[in-house]
Amino acid sequence: MHTATRALLAHFTYDHLPEHLQGVSRPFCELAHDMAGRLDGPECTVGLRKLLEAKDCMVRAALSLPTMADPAS
Repeated sequence: MHTATRALLAHFTYDHLPEHLQGVSRPFCELAHDMAGRLDGPECTVGLRKLLEAKDCMVRAALSLPTMADPAS
């Protein structure tokens, strides 16, 4: 596995997130690892970078949703 691919995969971890955000992030992690295991090369790296951007957007979108732990919800 290319070092750039390995470096990108490190950004797909989700265990540090609150549980409600883990549920948003987890599918992106699973897809990233699946694709990195099947594909290689510069386009794979670009695809993973774009997937990471999408994951970050979805996690930020989920931040605006009320959670069960939020007393204001």
